[in-house]
Amino acid sequence: MDLSLTPTDRADSAAGTPVMKVVLAQPRGFCAGVERAIEIVERALVKFGPPIYVRHEIVHNRHVVEDLRARGAVFVDEIAEVPDGAITVFSAHGVARKVQTDAADRALPVIDATCPLVAKVHSEGRRYAGQGREIVLIGHAGHAEVEGTIGQIDGKVYLVQTVEDVAALDVADPDKLSYITQTTLSVDDTRGIIAALVDRFPGIVGPDVRDICYATQNRQEAVRHLAELVDVILVVGSRNSSNSNRLREIGAELGRPSYLIDDASHLDPSWFEGVRSVGLTAGASAPEVLVKGVIDGLRKFGPVEIDTLAGTPEDVRFKLPAEVSDA
Repeated sequence: MDLSLTPTDRADSAAGTPVMKVVLAQPRGFCAGVERAIEIVERALVKFGPPIYVRHEIVHNRHVVEDLRARGAVFVDEIAEVPDGAITVFSAHGVARKVQTDAADRALPVIDATCPLVAKVHSEGRRYAGQGREIVLIGHAGHAEVEGTIGQIDGKVYLVQTVEDVAALDVADPDKLSYITQTTLSVDDTRGIIAALVDRFPGIVGPDVRDICYATQNRQEAVRHLAELVDVILVVGSRNSSNSNRLREIGAELGRPSYLIDDASHLDPSWFEGVRSVGLTAGASAPEVLVKGVIDGLRKFGPVEIDTLAGTPEDVRFKLPAEVSDA
């Protein structure tokens, strides 16, 4: 446990101002795939110099993207926007095979920052397709990872987001069906949909639940623990971050007012009227400096006492690509 009061907190408390307890989720913030992706861009900037072109946002966090942009990273939506010969990085979410082909056709020097867990889903999907199976992808329509995964698989891919979507599926052969999942969904997020798939298509095959992203599951479990202890939950993360949005939703589902904020500037004093305890976490693409900034922002409302959950330790680290391992 990390229990602390600053000298200012102690002075305010002694003066009779109520202390707000802030409980930090553990784990929170960056996962190994996000750390790897950001480090790849940072090392590429050092080794090759700016500009470095990144296809799509490297991770879904506005502050991270703006910081890297200020250092010389250029974020583009399409490979066609990358100048000839420019160093090109694929984001952590992965890309469709066509994007890879377009880059290869132009002989662009590519560094692939796709999260290894996302790459594993691509591999599973291609393996199932190679067995002659149609694929059911459990994920969010329009998400960069979902678009990349669909584009990595030859053959039919059905996207389902809800149990109701499963009921509406019209497949070619119910006995030649498989499923894969978006990595930013947890075991809990997918359990009901997988159960519906198995109930409707008993012959369907899919990966072991242990293949689902450990970081997503761990962060959701930490929020569930927070909800047992606090009055309000704050989630640091960007609006386009799937896993950050889900953390806020879980807090709300468990009956706690829950807010998704980019940073301390989005704190609303009305959220904390009569509140004695606040749970604080961060999505997998949100840096710890933003969490510290939110704590400082909360101190503007009164003295703050910090407590940290024990949580699930994470010591995973993914290997860097050869192109930047020596930078």
